[in-house]
Amino acid sequence: MAFITWTDAYSVGIEEIDNQHKGLVKLINKLFDAMSDGQANSILNGILNELTKYTQVHFATEEKYFALYDYPESAEHIEEHLQFVNEVLKFKAQFEAGNIVLSFEVFKFLRGWLVKHIQGSDKKYSQCFIANGLK
Repeated sequence: MAFITWTDAYSVGIEEIDNQHKGLVKLINKLFDAMSDGQANSILNGILNELTKYTQVHFATEEKYFALYDYPESAEHIEEHLQFVNEVLKFKAQFEAGNIVLSFEVFKFLRGWLVKHIQGSDKKYSQCFIANGLK
């Protein structure tokens, strides 16, 4: 069973960004499944690396459109991105050092942040982007 199930409620109405969000959901589910199956730390670390890189690519996409369309709340949104990346990098560093294991609490954080961020901050920019012709 998926840890996060994509629903239309998460859609921002922009295909490229929705597809990236679906990719993030898929990676979080892949990491959760690997942890639940007791896979080796090397496999978990690889998936965590993939999630970290994909998140950075996704945030760069959003931030490109912020600049292109002069999105008025870009500074606040970029700060949210930085906070998330820093938190994930902290998890990753602690995991690699053997100081934490990937726990349900980490996954609750990932799911909570992603859902809240998409349904809150990301939905705010969708009208701006769509008004500028992005679909």
